[in-house]
Amino acid sequence: MMHPKIHATVNPDKPAVLMAGSGQVVTYAQLEANSNRVAQLLRSLGLGHGDTIAMCMENRAEFFDLAWGAQRAGLVFVAISNRLTASEIDYILQDSGSQALFTSNYLGDTLDQIETPVKRYIVGGERAGWTPFEGELAKMPSTPVADERAGTDMLYSSGTTGRPKGVRLPLPEEADIAAVNPLAMIAAGAFGFTGDSIYLSPAPLYHAAPLRWCMAVHRLGGTVVVMEKYDPEEALAAIEKYKITDSQWVPTHFVRMLKLPEEVRTKYDVSSLKCAVHAAAPCPVPVKEAMIAWWGPVLREYYAGTEGNGFTFINSEDWLAHKGSVGKALNAIIHICGEDGEEVPVGEEGVVYFESESQFSYHNDPVKTAESRHPKHANWSMLGDVGKVDEEGFLYLTDRKSFMIISGGVNIYPQEIENLLVHHPKVADAAVIGAPDDDMGERVVAIVQPLDWANAGDELADELKAYLRPSLSGVKMPRQIDFREELPRHATGKLYKRLLRDEYWGNKDSRIV
Repeated sequence: MMHPKIHATVNPDKPAVLMAGSGQVVTYAQLEANSNRVAQLLRSLGLGHGDTIAMCMENRAEFFDLAWGAQRAGLVFVAISNRLTASEIDYILQDSGSQALFTSNYLGDTLDQIETPVKRYIVGGERAGWTPFEGELAKMPSTPVADERAGTDMLYSSGTTGRPKGVRLPLPEEADIAAVNPLAMIAAGAFGFTGDSIYLSPAPLYHAAPLRWCMAVHRLGGTVVVMEKYDPEEALAAIEKYKITDSQWVPTHFVRMLKLPEEVRTKYDVSSLKCAVHAAAPCPVPVKEAMIAWWGPVLREYYAGTEGNGFTFINSEDWLAHKGSVGKALNAIIHICGEDGEEVPVGEEGVVYFESESQFSYHNDPVKTAESRHPKHANWSMLGDVGKVDEEGFLYLTDRKSFMIISGGVNIYPQEIENLLVHHPKVADAAVIGAPDDDMGERVVAIVQPLDWANAGDELADELKAYLRPSLSGVKMPRQIDFREELPRHATGKLYKRLLRDEYWGNKDSRIV
């Protein structure tokens, strides 16, 4: 049995959520009452088992009231990035079938541009056309709804058209809201989390890993310390102040901490750390070596996807003996397959498949769902990554999802940006790639073939950025626009992105065309 409701009975005054910046505390008793009120509110809206709601806001304590409220009401809850434009938010609302949106004034004028006809709630404030969340919540009883059953999240991954696609998981077969949770079991087993864990979450809660891992800590009865916004020195200060035992990061967080002056890095006591989890993007070997030298052998890495079809794990000791590996599979069997679908010998590269009973689908995209499955084995699925395994079964990723850019741990899909660029009247062709960036891991670079070469230059680059800005969130905006007289395309029209990427990466870590 794993659920905050249990800890609300045993340790009602224990902090479940602690906001690192403001110091706001939500106890387990408060989380229990608030999540019950959310469930009651959802029922009052006519929402039942399998219906969908969306949350789009900054890191704030109410995120967990909503997530746990939807979970105990048997709903599907979608976490939307607060960095998206109104049109991008509208797409996800419509694609997911969300019937209610819970947001905050953090989004500013973007809220006035959302067009999807959903029930609208504003959290922590007031806004014309939006119902104040707190006022409605206060009207609801704090007792459980009569028909509690376990719900689940639907988080968004890449799509074949460049638009994100929702990873739709069925509602849990076990309807008990306190049933054993696989991620919580992994957190307790491989990573050593317990009810005494004090867990630091420095990343946006709309991402899959932060939200799911925070909820896993709540299942175990630990305390989640949430940073409103990541700052490298403030993260170190939080570790010292709250005596953080466990935490989760992306490599960009490490890079920024390592770039702090030596006197800043060393003045904070990080000796309370027992486990520093990292994932989401490949961590450069020198960066990980430096972090282990600084924090000790507490780094533990995993490789997995929003799809939940497999999970690998490696601790610091094994990594030092297998540098660059993302570990061994914990809950699946790894198969490395060539283009013909047949398994390749140990040490050879190929597409990474997980053999697992865990099933997923891409919402409203049966083609992408089918493409993720092995042609001969229905229970083998892949995330589009290329890698190899050694004789001991350690997995090494040698490529990532085809041409996807990972900047600061955020997935960016080039096709969406390319589709916008080629519609510009002065653009003949365009390609978007990720180029190396010391801070973010990768930066977005647009390579444009102008219709008239005489237009190539800073003026056109500025014009294209202005053209893209209304349609793209800031994280997707190209940081660099370069020009080519012609892009490398095959006679069939296929773009050889590898050739472009190799120019920027110096032929290192090139991806398959």
